[in-house]
Amino acid sequence: MPMIDVYAPEDLFPAGSDRELAARLTAALLHAEGVAEPGPAHTNNTGAYLHRLPASAVHTAATDQARTVRVQVLTPPGVLTRDGQRELVAEATRIVAEVSRDPSQAQRTWVLLTEAAEGGWGIAGTAFGRPEFAALLA
Repeated sequence: MPMIDVYAPEDLFPAGSDRELAARLTAALLHAEGVAEPGPAHTNNTGAYLHRLPASAVHTAATDQARTVRVQVLTPPGVLTRDGQRELVAEATRIVAEVSRDPSQAQRTWVLLTEAAEGGWGIAGTAFGRPEFAALLA
């Protein structure tokens, strides 16, 4: 059950766009994982957290108040193939640019893919690994 964290300056996305951004990113992630028809275990446990930061809190080596977006995706071990990684990075970047209504935002969008350690994913007090995820989705 993947998690997505989006870090962006607080004024980068239009007011009222949070649900669209979250829904599109989670759908893209599930698709990249190869989930053709997400069931309740997928939809109830795939989360997106939007972190709107004061503009003064976003920096690069080149500038203060950078207009960058960081999309960090945490997945269970081995759920994204190399093609799935490529698909997700491209799609997440496109979604951020579209929702921000700034096509140039794609050049300032960073997507980081991270896998949890086997057994290093907890839901409802259980440390999940491949067997627990398989049972949850069965």
